[in-house]
Amino acid sequence: MEEKEKIMIRTIKFKGQPLNLAGRNIKEGAAAPDFAVTAQDLTQVKLSDFKDKIKVLTSFPSIDTPVCDLQVKEFNKRATQLSQEVVILGISKDLPFAQKRFCETFDIKNVKVLSDYKNASFGINYGLLIRELNLLARSVIIVDKSNYIRYIQVVEELTIPPDFEAALKKLEEVAKNPFSAGEKQELPGHCKPCEGGTPPMPKEKIEKLLSQYRGWEVIEDKKMVKEFKFRDFLAAKYFLDLISLIAEEQGHHPLLTLGYGKLRVTLTTHAVGGLSDNDFIMAKIIDELI
Repeated sequence: MEEKEKIMIRTIKFKGQPLNLAGRNIKEGAAAPDFAVTAQDLTQVKLSDFKDKIKVLTSFPSIDTPVCDLQVKEFNKRATQLSQEVVILGISKDLPFAQKRFCETFDIKNVKVLSDYKNASFGINYGLLIRELNLLARSVIIVDKSNYIRYIQVVEELTIPPDFEAALKKLEEVAKNPFSAGEKQELPGHCKPCEGGTPPMPKEKIEKLLSQYRGWEVIEDKKMVKEFKFRDFLAAKYFLDLISLIAEEQGHHPLLTLGYGKLRVTLTTHAVGGLSDNDFIMAKIIDELI
């Protein structure tokens, strides 16, 4: 497998013109981030709703364009040959009403077509939000039953369909071995509510973890601080918005101080009166957004 398939690419093209992808920098072997999207009946759907399945996540810019139309129809057709252990989630920023119309018109029953229109939760968590268009890049991602990412395909030219054969070949491999250990992680991938009476993180653990975090400064063993610099105010504000969505989903909210061309992020856990695992988890996710 080529290296570009193992690590998320950060730029794509539309008719040859470069576009930038915003969001987390995910990679194969890592735990798949959860996300929240909207079903056609306006209910919320999360990746964790399919924890006992092999998940094929296929994103696209707009269902009302020829290549996206082809992408959904092709996966809908191919799904008839797949095991019931596999679920295909088609995700775009189209409104749920447009998605419902499309699925009813073309009898799409084997792909769950979902909308990321509210908060771009999927786009941000998977690094597939096209900054200039506020649409999703074209991709195929396979997540196994252990919730680890086993395959990433991001189509580098937006007007070209995915490589269906390559994705389905990998899916066959994953189906034969649907569980994996994934990468060893020192901390959980998601913040957890702190229980009453939980002590703050000891200094020894803080120093050990901090050595893995570039640019973060610990103040009095109680706060983590990092300043990010950008070309202008709007770029800094855009980054603040990305962090805000992640923070709300993680249930752990940093202090964000916005200035011209810069954003200062301060992390602490008030419930323990200092630092906790949650602060380092959030710092890692924030760094993935760059």
